[in-house]
Amino acid sequence: MFIDKVEIYIKAGNGGNGCVSFRREKYVAKGGPDGGDGGHGGNVIFQIDPGSNTLLSFRYKRKFAAQSGADGAGAKFHGKNGEDVIVMVPSGTIVRDKETGRILKDMSDCEPWIACHGGRGGWGNKHFATPTRQVPMFAKMGTKGEEKTVVLELKMLADVGLVGLPSAGKSSLLAAVSEARPKIADYHFTTLSPNLGVVRAKGERGFVMADIPGLIEGASEGAGLGHAFLRHVERCRLLLQVVDISCIEGRDPVDDLITIDEELFKFSPELSERPRIIVANKVDSLDRELVDVEKFETFVADHGWELIYISAYTGENTEELVQLVADRLEDLPPLRIYEAEISEEEEAAKAAVGQETTVSRDSAGVFVVEGEWLFNLLERINLNERDSLMFFQRTLEKGGVIDKLRAAGCQDGNTVRIYDLEFDFVL
Repeated sequence: MFIDKVEIYIKAGNGGNGCVSFRREKYVAKGGPDGGDGGHGGNVIFQIDPGSNTLLSFRYKRKFAAQSGADGAGAKFHGKNGEDVIVMVPSGTIVRDKETGRILKDMSDCEPWIACHGGRGGWGNKHFATPTRQVPMFAKMGTKGEEKTVVLELKMLADVGLVGLPSAGKSSLLAAVSEARPKIADYHFTTLSPNLGVVRAKGERGFVMADIPGLIEGASEGAGLGHAFLRHVERCRLLLQVVDISCIEGRDPVDDLITIDEELFKFSPELSERPRIIVANKVDSLDRELVDVEKFETFVADHGWELIYISAYTGENTEELVQLVADRLEDLPPLRIYEAEISEEEEAAKAAVGQETTVSRDSAGVFVVEGEWLFNLLERINLNERDSLMFFQRTLEKGGVIDKLRAAGCQDGNTVRIYDLEFDFVL
């Protein structure tokens, strides 16, 4: 079974609570507060599994939750941090936000990606001791970890995609030029899932070829099998449109070209403009007296497509096809990597929606800003990097913090404190 689209729920661990404790030891007077901080919650991390090419492992497991951090303890003991959860996905998996449908991450490189950040551990009462408050009887609770429902969509990483109507010979071609061994039979829809094969060309060149299940008219609207797998050719740098030139199936080769071209355009106009080579297969069975080859070649030339006649069965011209494809790939851009459609700033601003943000002023005149989402945000800020600080400033603006500070009377030069971060307000 081939599964290439699933919906899963992911949740990072919550932060542990801070501890309220006081040092009580013989011969130690006024030991003071020694409550430890809570541990941070574990993250949910996506990582590429190089040995997988399907989302079948998610068929029965759809929920992934990281471990929460442990509470702090006395004697300034820090709670244990929660363990991360690693979600292994095939290379080429797109992670989308279920609510908006926008892309969060394209898992096409080898770098792990934190999909949900764990909550921060709460501060113990040792942090709240001051000359005037020597016995703090309170501590901070840990914050909640991020959670979301995402859709995993697999778009195979292949340089070349084979498209065509059923029984055009795509699987036979893949088997003829690579070590892949797809199922081959003389009936329609033999291929029920995409197959990948590594093709080697002269000069130590090579590329990955994908055999996409046969398309039929209306595939882009859900007809047949091809509609479920059109997404797998979206990344392909080059399309090989395989046509049965022998007309054994009783179809006109020109009509076949038109049908596939229209379905590609309906699915994605950009995809229909992808560089394409027409592969006229089964030339060993071609009867030129029955097939209007001139009409076929004229139609191909009018569209500016390259044409090559081959026989996947006898191997005729298959080596020439491999060299032609390798030459064309050298001039084409690399595989497409999808950019995230939701930025970190938008994610942070989204997390602020519905969350309480309070602005108050302490006895020293400092504006104090608090909010659970801000507590989590601070963990992702590197105060020594300018870009990180700029990101923090933009997030405060989008999250409405700057507006609340202005409404509370904060002016240029006033001191603002957000937990352990203190800065001067600048209009």
